[in-house]
Amino acid sequence: MSADTDRWISTFIEAQAAELGAAQNTLLAYGRDLKDFAAWITGRGRSFDRVKQDDIEAYLVFCDEQGLAKSTRARRLSSIKQMYRFAFEEGWRAENPAIQISGPGQDKRLPKTLDIAEVDRLLEAARASGRNEADAKRNTCLMELLYATGMRVTELVGLPVSAARGDPRMLLILGKGGKERIVPLSPPARSALTDWLKLRDAQEAAARAKGKPVSRFLFPSRGAAGHLTRHRFYLMIKEFAVAGGVSPDKVTPHTLRHAFATHLLAGGADLRSIQALLGHADVATTEIYTHVLDARLTELVLDHHPLANDGTRKVSGKTSSDGQ
Repeated sequence: MSADTDRWISTFIEAQAAELGAAQNTLLAYGRDLKDFAAWITGRGRSFDRVKQDDIEAYLVFCDEQGLAKSTRARRLSSIKQMYRFAFEEGWRAENPAIQISGPGQDKRLPKTLDIAEVDRLLEAARASGRNEADAKRNTCLMELLYATGMRVTELVGLPVSAARGDPRMLLILGKGGKERIVPLSPPARSALTDWLKLRDAQEAAARAKGKPVSRFLFPSRGAAGHLTRHRFYLMIKEFAVAGGVSPDKVTPHTLRHAFATHLLAGGADLRSIQALLGHADVATTEIYTHVLDARLTELVLDHHPLANDGTRKVSGKTSSDGQ
């Protein structure tokens, strides 16, 4: 890529970080998408300042031909549109070549979720996990907090220890775009948090006595981030699934977020409250859980209603046809 191309991408990403408080994962995604687009237009003898609408549309066709998923193509177009909107506002371009391009859309898929029994098995597996008591207490706290609050995994692993002091009834969570929200803690989550804090503080005191720095994170790590990484927690939750007899294919940290919302809705919570707890900017995003609940209720009826299969039902151990 040329120096000008690098400057466009780096300046755009820096602005997203400074002005909008974009998350690190979002910034990395912007960088990957824009570098791929830059490599493609360079091969066509173009540069960012000379790209036309036809070039962007041709790139999307190229992405489709490569077999990229709709969600990936939609994200790449979003990155391009964001960059050219920024370029237009900054005066780098006299027009925005991406403004009239519509994306491929995304397939509407219901999020995977878990029933209460499966969540219980995951929590039990976390309690029995790890090499020692500290590991088990930490893992239990991670899982209890995740299920009790519906936090995103990046919010969970990056929690400052200051947020957990004083046996809190609520947690203050810093979400996407620097937006804060308050989420109540269940009694099991508070208990798990108290147990973990005792062990964590003892570990930190021992480290301080040896002249080592004290971590500001609730779940500290010796890695570069200073806290447990989302990738490590992803692997851990897969291990809990195997140990708990739950299919690992349906278990991720985000699945627990979906379970939190779905179980709240099934218990009678309203969408606006769930929206606030999840930190969704738009209630339309939260509405997907009504469809999840509808799908589960339909499955329940089809699996258990006596007339759901072939028009016959069992009465006192005997098979009876409807109307007889």
